This record gives sequence, C-alpha cells and structure tokens, in this order.
Amino acid sequence: MDHGTQRDAHPGRRAGPGAVPADPVAGRVPLAVVVVDRDGLVSHWSRGARRLFALPKEEAIGRPAPDLLPVSGVLPEDEDVTGYGSYAAYDGLGPGLESSLHGRLSYPAAGRARLTVPGNARVDVLWWAYPLVGPGRERLLVLAADADGLRRDYADGGAQETTVERIAPGFALHTDFPGAEELARRLPEILPSMSVGESARIAAQVLELGYPILEFSQNDRVPVTPDWGVPRRAERRARRERAARALAAGEPVPDELRDEAEDLEYAAVRERLEFLNEVSGRIGTSLDLSRTIVEVSKAVVPRFTDVAGTYLREQVVAGEGFPDGVPDTTTMWHRVALEHTDEPGRWDDVVPVGEAMPFPAHTPFFQCMTSGEPVLVPRITEEMGHAIASQFEKRDIRPLITGRSMLLVPLKARNVVLGFMILLRHPERPVFNDMDRVTGAELAARAGLVLDNARMYTFQENVAETLQDSMLPHIPARMAGCDIATRYLPGTLLGRVGGDWFDSVKLPGARTALVVGDVMGHGLNSAAMMGQLRTAVQTMAGLDLPPAQLLRNLDDLAQRLGDTHLATCLYAVYDPIAGELHLANAGHIPPVLVRAEDGSSELIDLPTGAPIGVGGVPFEAVRVPVAPGDRLVMCTDGLVEVRGEDIGVGLATLCESAAHPAASMDDACDTIIRALGTRGGRKDDVALLMVRLGGIESDAVAEWRLARDPAEVGRARAAVREQVHDWGLPKLAEPAELMVSELVTNAVRHAHSRPVELRLVRADTLLCEVDDDDHELPTLRSAGPDDENGRGLRVVSTLAREWGASRTKAGKTVWFELTLPRR
Repeated sequence: MDHGTQRDAHPGRRAGPGAVPADPVAGRVPLAVVVVDRDGLVSHWSRGARRLFALPKEEAIGRPAPDLLPVSGVLPEDEDVTGYGSYAAYDGLGPGLESSLHGRLSYPAAGRARLTVPGNARVDVLWWAYPLVGPGRERLLVLAADADGLRRDYADGGAQETTVERIAPGFALHTDFPGAEELARRLPEILPSMSVGESARIAAQVLELGYPILEFSQNDRVPVTPDWGVPRRAERRARRERAARALAAGEPVPDELRDEAEDLEYAAVRERLEFLNEVSGRIGTSLDLSRTIVEVSKAVVPRFTDVAGTYLREQVVAGEGFPDGVPDTTTMWHRVALEHTDEPGRWDDVVPVGEAMPFPAHTPFFQCMTSGEPVLVPRITEEMGHAIASQFEKRDIRPLITGRSMLLVPLKARNVVLGFMILLRHPERPVFNDMDRVTGAELAARAGLVLDNARMYTFQENVAETLQDSMLPHIPARMAGCDIATRYLPGTLLGRVGGDWFDSVKLPGARTALVVGDVMGHGLNSAAMMGQLRTAVQTMAGLDLPPAQLLRNLDDLAQRLGDTHLATCLYAVYDPIAGELHLANAGHIPPVLVRAEDGSSELIDLPTGAPIGVGGVPFEAVRVPVAPGDRLVMCTDGLVEVRGEDIGVGLATLCESAAHPAASMDDACDTIIRALGTRGGRKDDVALLMVRLGGIESDAVAEWRLARDPAEVGRARAAVREQVHDWGLPKLAEPAELMVSELVTNAVRHAHSRPVELRLVRADTLLCEVDDDDHELPTLRSAGPDDENGRGLRVVSTLAREWGASRTKAGKTVWFELTLPRR
C-alpha cells in the first residue's frame, strides 16, 4: 500500500520556489496506512504512517487507535478552509474520523487537517477512512497523505490555483490537466504495471465523474469523494449541494444550478446502473435455493443498505408448487437470510434466521406483500418502531430499527409475491429516496426471477427425488443365507431421475433373486420404463422362472411396450443351501465375485446377451459355485464408465476396490464408491448391489416327502416337533407344529399326482415350506360359524412372522417364517 517517495513523471521539470509546472500530470503520493481491528486497536502501521506521524511500528501496534490518530480539535463549521488562518490553530483529523473509529459511520469518510508532528512542525494532511466488512477482525482502514508534498513542484504564486482538485491514494490529478485522453496516455508511463485500457477507464472515472480511485489491489478499486476544500472546488461544491437539496426536496432547480443538477442526476443514474449490473452478476450463480438466497442478501450490503432481511413464503422455502392467491394475515413468512454491518451477533437473538411468522394488516410489511409494490419509510419513528416491535413478543427490536430509514421491496415472479426484503439504513446515512425506491424495485425484480428459477429447480428436484425413491425398493439388509447392501447415486448433471435400478426377491427353497438393470437414457421416460420392467421382473421372479427364461419373457414384454427404450439387466439366483449362483445376462456389465478364501476378485464370465428390447435374441444362463463368505458385486455401467476412458479401466478398478477388506457391507460399498464414483466425467446414474453369500449349512435343513394321504399330517407334525427340539428351539415347537398341520392338510387335499414336500430351514428365521403340484394359490377367507373350512390360513396369518405363496414350475409353494428366540 505504501508507494514510497513521490516519483516525478517528467525528469526535466524543475522543482522548487518559482518553478511553474509546464505540463502537470498524474503523480504518486506517499501514504500512511493504518488498520484498526474490531476492538479499536491498531493492527497495522505502515512505514508511511511511521514517517507521517513520527511513531515507529513497534510502539503503535496493539495500542488504541484514538491514542495515535488525532481526532480532537474539530474544525468549526463556519471556519474558512480555503486558507490556513485560524484553521492552523486546530489539531485533529476531525469528527469524520472520530465517528469512524467508534463505528458510528458505515460508509467511507474523508477530510483535511493541520497537525503538529514532532520534528516536522505543522503538517497539512489529507485523510480517508474506509469501513471494512467481512468475517475478519479488521474494522477500519485509515489512509493519510502529506498535502504539502503535492505543491512542491509548483510556483508559489500559482500553488493555490493549481492545487489538487481530486486526490486518490496512488494518483494526483491537477485542475488544468487538458483531458482524459492525455491522462490515459500518460498513466502507463508513470505506472508501468497498468494497461492502456485500464488507464483509460480510470481517467474517465476521475475526470468525468469526479471520483478518485483507491487501489486496494490490482483488481479492486473503491470510489470515494473526499471532503476537503480548495477555492474553486468549495464554490462548486456549494452549488452542487444546493442543487442536491433541491432535487431531494422535489423543488424546481434554479437555472444557474441546472448544469450541476444534470450532472448529479447523470452520476446518480450511472451509479445505480453500475450497482444493478454488479448485483445481477453476483446473484444467480447457482440453482440451489439456499445459496441464491444468501447471494441476494449479500449483494446489497453494505453498498445499498446496512441491513437486509429476506423473507419467503412457506411454499417457496419447502420447494413446493407455486403459491396461489394473494398473501393474507395467515400467510407464514420464513426469515431465510439476514445480512448487516452491525457488530456480530447483535441481530441473531432478536430476529434469528429460520423463524416463521405472519404479519398484521396494519404494517408496511403487509402493504408490500399484498400490493406487490415497494414501500418507503424515510425514518422509522418511535411510534412505528413500537408497532413493529409488538409482533416480536418478548423481544425488543426497537433499538435496532428506530431512527433508521426503511425500504421494503417485494420479490415477485409471474406477478406472484414469493417474498420480500426489508432494507434498513443507519441513521447516519442518507434516507432512502424515490430513486432508491426505483432501484430497489429493479433489484427485487431481478432477484425475484433468480429465486423463482431456483424455486422451480428445487421443486422439480423434489418431484424427481420422490419419484426415484418410490421406484427404488427398500431392500432388507438380511435375507435367507445372505447380507445385502445397496447404493444409488444420481447423475451429477441430470437430477435424480434415471433408469437404473436394483432389487431382491425372496424365492422358494430359501433362495434369493438378485437384479440390477439400467434403462438406456435419462429423465422421466426412462424412469417410467424402469418402473415397468422392475415390476415385471418381480412378478416373473415370483413364478420361480429360471434366469434365462425370465430374461426371455422380459424381452418379449419390452417389445410389447414399444421399441423406444432398451435396457440391460443382470439376473442372478442365489441358493444358499446348494452354494450356487445361477446367472443370466442381457447386455449388462459382468458382476464381480470376491472369494473369501484368499481375498481374490474376478469378473464372472457370462454370455453377454443382447439388451432387453432388441428382440429375437436367445439368453443363456450359467451356474457358479460359491462358498460361505464370498461376496457378489453387481452394478450399472455408470459406476465404471467414464467418457474418453476405456471401460476396462473402470472394471479393473471395480475388481480391485471390491476386494479391499472392510469392516462391514456398508464400508465395502463406500470403498467402491470412493474409488469409482468420484472420478471426473461421470454423468450417468449408478446402482450398486453387494451381497455377502453366507450360505446355509446342510444340518440346518430338514426335508420330508409325504404321500397324498391325510394320515401323513400326523407324521408331519411329529417330524417337525422333533426337528425343532433337536435344533434347540423348543419355544417354536407348538406354533410350528400347528401351522405345518394346516399347510400339509391343504396340500394333501389339493395335490394331484406328485407327493407333497415339506422343508424346514434354520437360518435367521425358522422357515417352513410346503410344495404340491396344484397351481391354484390359497387365499385368506372369512369362515362362518358353521363352515368347516377356511380357518387354516387365518391361523397361519396370525401366528407367523411372515407368510406367503408362490407358483412354481411344478405347482406352488406355501411358506411361513417364525422369529428365532433370542439366546
């Protein structure tokens, strides 16, 4: 920030008494830079500050700023500032700095002072104070420069006439400079790091608008109009102030002030357009509703207002449909953001973000939300402050709002009010005026459009998420002889709706069907097709169709549904008793089998088959022996396929990550997702299904063949009672015996030619299955007092943990489960 000693842009110029500047140009000014933290202590003291105030850095850091920066000795308002006169008798930088040091000013201030500095006698000083906002501890930036140094290159007789018209830290421009074009040409000569285009922009701003440039960094410059006087500027400033008062009061502007009034109006309009353009560039960078709300609130603080509170209707916050009707006194408004320049925490307890509240009809808030027009309150009076505070129950908001200027602007989209913003200015700042009302309305219109876009996107995302979640099954973590874990990841750019799915279906004989599929394409159409195929697979799996036959039937169904979509599908049946996988593939990527014995992993070699929907293509199935503890990993290609990369790389990574040791099934899934799901370029959905094949030991299975003779019912009861006791489950003997009696009785009665089969399986539950060759499934019936039949399944339904019936190729299976007692 220190610029060192002043550099002469023209080495041939003669300095000293009597020297006349032949060609005044921009020069550089040494600066004192002081930073004050939130506790009022000096946290930075530059070399320039050491020279100007004659105090070393080690004595300044950590001391209270008012002790080091003179703020006493206020210059009387009627004192002549064009010369030194009695002005020289006053030491101090003035009330502007004192207010800034005590946090009473939230906008830049500047001034001129005459100080007594040890070793330097009297020094004429120009100063600037810039409030700092943000999460850091820095609160105030103070800059100061020796004004006498600016006159050393000029003749004594012309010093007052050619003194600085505008000074910016880093640049000094003279009143008799020929124009912006010449300045723009010469700035790069004295500041080599500046481009020609940048110098032209700076010159135009300084000479046309009269704003100086403060250079914080190469990219950030803040315009400030300092408040010090010279003869020509004092006169012009008085004229501009008269014109400004007339414009603010809505009075006719005298002819002699018309030029100043036009300049003021032009500068104000230009400044507001620049502000609106800047705000438009800062909001709407994301379709995330929460982030958009924060962007809108931060865009107006502190440049346009000191406090900005944003309220949205309940439906908007919830991401629901567009709110209907005009708001009324029952409408709930959620405070979704609050930005301010006050000390941290001052507003948090009184008006916390997240609170929802209605607004009474007599308030300006209600007027804004129902009319859809801005509401301007130049100053909040004590009476109005009391009326507003009455809405906040026991919390007294009056000290925060009374005396401030307030502007309420509606956030509208398609002529519907989505919310509104409460904008407040500190009492020290100018009140909101009609031009601010117009600016606020334009700001709200742009913000409303951005918020509505984010709201609609959030609404669509919620609909898509609900649809996708409704289509994806909630698979139990444990089925007969196996543990299951799943993951679903939506496409990163395409929302949550897609055609990927996974499923598991309980089959007779303690077997489990495992399915992973992927409808090609994205969006609602793919999701709808996925829902139809998934339902069809569940239905056909319940018929206990062999894997190849199931895919054949699924392909025929897809043909009848239409040829607009193709799908890949991998179907596997796990038999934990036989220790075997029976798999068939329809154009899907192969599954990975991780062997428990040595931790090795491999892709199962399957006939690829054609995708579902191609038609006329045969499917083949294979049987793969597995051991207890082996793991099967099935996924969709979105996990392993990345655009521009060979899919073999992804499959190799899948094998490697699947074999990684893990403490649980969930940890194993997460390991795979970390290895593959976060790679750049993934655009597709991902469905992942992992199964630990636990198996069922042979001594946990008991089977009997029963003749089609009613006498076999007693034999079945006795066999079950004995087997349950042998397994150490005496508490289950009575209910198991009773339910087996009912199922075997029905099977013997309805069987045609084949013997009845009875099977008991001890796994996570006690499973009982009864098979016969009759294809008609039993149904629950309400038996009357005199009916002899119809009560058996009612007994089973009452006593069993779960029961069901499914058709098989040979007939049907009726089964029930009992929960094992805790040991």
